[in-house]
Amino acid sequence: MDVLNNGEKVALFGNPPEVGEQLPKFKLFNAENQKVKTRDLLGKPTLISTVPDLNTRVCKLETKKFNQQADHYPAMRFVTVSNNTIQEQKAWCAAEGVSNLEVLSDEELSLGYEMKVYIPNEGFLARTIFIIDAEGKIVYRQIVPEIHDEPNYLEALDAVKKYAPEVD
Repeated sequence: MDVLNNGEKVALFGNPPEVGEQLPKFKLFNAENQKVKTRDLLGKPTLISTVPDLNTRVCKLETKKFNQQADHYPAMRFVTVSNNTIQEQKAWCAAEGVSNLEVLSDEELSLGYEMKVYIPNEGFLARTIFIIDAEGKIVYRQIVPEIHDEPNYLEALDAVKKYAPEVD
């Protein structure tokens, strides 16, 4: 599968999983450098947002937007994944006041390769949103065509509402 980087076609590692498929096995790392495996994401509907680099404008906007939305959907787990280092992620979250969602590191590119959202020639993850149900089945997928564009938040949040009611 291809996406665009500043209008230039770039290839993902493969074809990301489709709606209806199970989330593949991978491992990430949290701010305490503890492994977070696929099975650790089960048990609650989860929005997984992958971003190329937290230290860029669009990734910052996207992560902060989902951080703000997390309070409204307590039945949904919100996770942002980038291949920034754990230290970069911790510093970024502290500087930006992001604490309502989990920011996980895919520095080892486990999720990138297993989910086929890694862009090998660029060295970072594509901009995607996946929502899984409590059992790990993918119920929503958005692959943002141009990695420098923000995702369709309304579409993603409409999908969130199907699995986690909004709370005022």
